[in-house]
Amino acid sequence: MQKDIYEKIISFLLGASWAIVFFGALITFKIFIVYSLIFAVILTIAYIILSLFLVLLLDAFLVNKQRLQEAKKQTKLLEKLYAKHTK
Repeated sequence: MQKDIYEKIISFLLGASWAIVFFGALITFKIFIVYSLIFAVILTIAYIILSLFLVLLLDAFLVNKQRLQEAKKQTKLLEKLYAKHTK
């Protein structure tokens, strides 16, 4: 199945987002470990939660695009059935 440019961009952004989540959490932890372990863990968890929310947002864009494509296919089929039965 061919992916259009929109799906390719969203897939690329999803992959990049996972890398940002992983490395960003690591960097956040390493920066704030100087102050205290608990503070570093809390900020890292907050960063991960915010980042995963953004990953879910990108995934929602992809799912809605697929839902729209399926709705278009169903509409075409229903129009064919309607045209067939109204003749």
